[in-house]
Amino acid sequence: MEKTYIPQDFEKRIYEFWLKNKYFASKPNKNKKKYSIVMPPLNVTGKAHIGHALNNTIQDILIRTKRMQGFETLWLPGTDHAAIATEEVLCKTLAKEGLTKDIIGREEFLKRGNEWYAKYSNTICEQLMSMGVSCDWDRKAFTMDENLSRAVRHVFVEYYKKGYIYKGKRVVNYCPSCRTTISDNENVYKEFPTNLWYIKYPFADGSGSVTVATTRPETIFGDTAIAVNPNDPKYKGLIGKELVLPLTDRKIKLIGDDYCEIGFGTGAVKITPAHDPNDYEVGLRHNLEIITCINDDGTLNEVAGKFEGLDRDTARKEVEKELKAQGYLVKIEKYKHKVGTCERCGTVTEPKISTQWFVAMKELAKPALEVVKNGKISFVPKRFEKQYINWLEGIKDWCISRQIWLGHRIPVFYCEDCGNVMVEMEDPTECSKCHSKHIHEDNDVLDTWFSSALWPFSTLGYPNITEELKYYYPTDVLVTGYDIITFWVTKMVFSGLEFMKDIPFKDVLINGIVRDARGIKMSKHLGNGIDPIEMIEKYGADSLRLSLISGMSMGTDLKYSEDKIMDAKIFINKLYNASKFVLSNIEGMKLEKITQDNLEQKDKWLLKKLNETIKAVTKNIEKYNLSMAVSKLVDFTYGVFCDWYIELAKLDMKKDEKRKSVVQNVLLTTLDTVLKLFHPFIPFVTEEIYQNLPFHKESIMICEFPKEISGYNTSNKFDKVVSLIKAVRATRSEYKLADNVRTNLYLKIETDKNLFNENLDAINKLAFGKEIKIIENESELSEKFSKVLGDGASVYILTGELASDEKKKEKLEKELAFYKAEIERGEKMLSNQGFVSKAPKTLIENEQNKLAKNKAMYDKILEEMNS
Repeated sequence: MEKTYIPQDFEKRIYEFWLKNKYFASKPNKNKKKYSIVMPPLNVTGKAHIGHALNNTIQDILIRTKRMQGFETLWLPGTDHAAIATEEVLCKTLAKEGLTKDIIGREEFLKRGNEWYAKYSNTICEQLMSMGVSCDWDRKAFTMDENLSRAVRHVFVEYYKKGYIYKGKRVVNYCPSCRTTISDNENVYKEFPTNLWYIKYPFADGSGSVTVATTRPETIFGDTAIAVNPNDPKYKGLIGKELVLPLTDRKIKLIGDDYCEIGFGTGAVKITPAHDPNDYEVGLRHNLEIITCINDDGTLNEVAGKFEGLDRDTARKEVEKELKAQGYLVKIEKYKHKVGTCERCGTVTEPKISTQWFVAMKELAKPALEVVKNGKISFVPKRFEKQYINWLEGIKDWCISRQIWLGHRIPVFYCEDCGNVMVEMEDPTECSKCHSKHIHEDNDVLDTWFSSALWPFSTLGYPNITEELKYYYPTDVLVTGYDIITFWVTKMVFSGLEFMKDIPFKDVLINGIVRDARGIKMSKHLGNGIDPIEMIEKYGADSLRLSLISGMSMGTDLKYSEDKIMDAKIFINKLYNASKFVLSNIEGMKLEKITQDNLEQKDKWLLKKLNETIKAVTKNIEKYNLSMAVSKLVDFTYGVFCDWYIELAKLDMKKDEKRKSVVQNVLLTTLDTVLKLFHPFIPFVTEEIYQNLPFHKESIMICEFPKEISGYNTSNKFDKVVSLIKAVRATRSEYKLADNVRTNLYLKIETDKNLFNENLDAINKLAFGKEIKIIENESELSEKFSKVLGDGASVYILTGELASDEKKKEKLEKELAFYKAEIERGEKMLSNQGFVSKAPKTLIENEQNKLAKNKAMYDKILEEMNS
């Protein structure tokens, strides 16, 4: 091994070694249990961010563990065509050339899109490779691949024939900049400072008016009613009356609907069915006219009269002026309001009535709800089930059409002569009814989520029932963020149940969002983001991975900073150096089986702790508690192996050859096990060290995951030695004694003489002693001393070696004050009749015993002060 831990020197080399040997590859094997994961498809035009690093590190830990445990593992990677984002980039590129997509035409635009995908499809995957992800890259899927596209076509046709897909009018999220409908999750709500405009709607008969507060006065031209709660006494007897619609020559009615809340605002709401989803529902209930007043480009249309052609913001100002001039504007108040914005371009979206393609969701949602309610699919953490269930219980029909060119084109064909509609697996060449050749395909494309919904089975060959599909489906776990539970997880579940007649995965593991150290979401705008690739180049992939998992709790957002990566590298460096020590001391060793007969108590103590660690790590990985698993492993490596056993080994290696051989075998066994336990978390450095071990196999990643070593789970007396040394260290710390200041140690053994005699050198070295002497009685010490109590033995250190008399007195006075306060607290509690009469007997006895011990310690310290 190289003298210094420099991950950049070996990480790339090791990954190429793994790829060359096809260790990530998988194929159906009926003789083995399978474990499969499909990677959430990555945005093909994107760049790996810290969230990708966390999500894929979690998946890699799970897949590497299962691979080592003997499962036939498949981790299937892939990318998503991200149609809206890609189209936006291409349109900007065309604009620089003075072109538009309409100028070059659909065919040429799609050609450019395919060239873009070919150029950038591997970028983000290559970035994931630098993180060490061990997915089967030979199976990498792309949502626009021919076989996946065929699955999309098949599912669309099946849905259509079953009556689930229909074309109809609904209020959708429309982006005036991207010129397309967008999904709910792409419609990001942001808070903006705005106003509430209070507008007066006069009764047509001149008997008064109704005042409405609105954040969108420019949509007044699409109003078709004013609604109030039918039980609101304020409007008793007025429902059904006609109102004058300001700035127009139209009249609308005052209607009663429970949608309006009594006492909220003015109690009256303007109903604009074409531009608000809630208003649309009210409109359906009351058979209201639907009037669109805003064009696709965000400008007002002809129904706005003289305001036609103005964009929404300009129109709002001009409408305000006109309302004020005509006496309709009552007042304006400052107001903060959340409005939808396009995730891609940031434009404020327009709720807009539109003819679109929909999937009817009511029946599809029922089985998807049931499999979570009955526990067939489990969420980790469980609290996220509620989000999933609430969404499906209130599900609305899914708008699947988009007004862009990239993506899967809706496979619906129309006959221009007879109006026949054709939906089949293959493109028709003529009308199936009148045989006309004048046919054309629907211009819209499918929502990207339509293809993503099929991901767990389309990537395995569906609609063909392949061997892979039969073997790997359903997958075992989906690792994803909580922000797309409703938009993606739900869709995969109902799609899997509908087309595969089975769930797509057994567990849904939810990771949180990575935030900065202050808890603020990372963004380019704020400049608080951390580029994982830069961190890998600086600290190595293992440091990045370990820092993300340490302290991470599933489903909870993670506060993160570069300091965490630095801390992770410090630990890995410690492991690296400990491994170098072991390697330098086992050269030429003879490999022997470890047995109880040739082990000392310290060896058995180490192996017992190792067993406990194996059990804890395995159990916590199975429970997806990865942070706890790695914490247990770090604690053992730091606090048992490095800080204790290796230090003890330095002494024992100088003894006879027989003892040296035992220690060498224990060191190798422990290091080998630690590396294998750590491998799923920090794969590169563990492989690098493992390849330098004597007697190593081909690769650590295909070794068996550690199991408990039999015979080392009984209680161990060496804990007494460790506790005694820790107690001496604590006493030295109280006196602020530096480690290089050594003192004479006087050991009085009360029980377990063989144990303490066997470890005199260890006690002396690790308790920072100059020399250690065994005494039979305290009277053998002629000077004042400090006594360190242990289980079975005590250590005495001369006061003069610890500190001056003044410091000794000061220490004893502090201890005396502490025990005095504890005695007073205990006596006060036990003299309280209310406590004594109501508290459990065991609690009272505990307090009595505690009081007796505190009094004994007080008397002992007082005696020491007076001696």
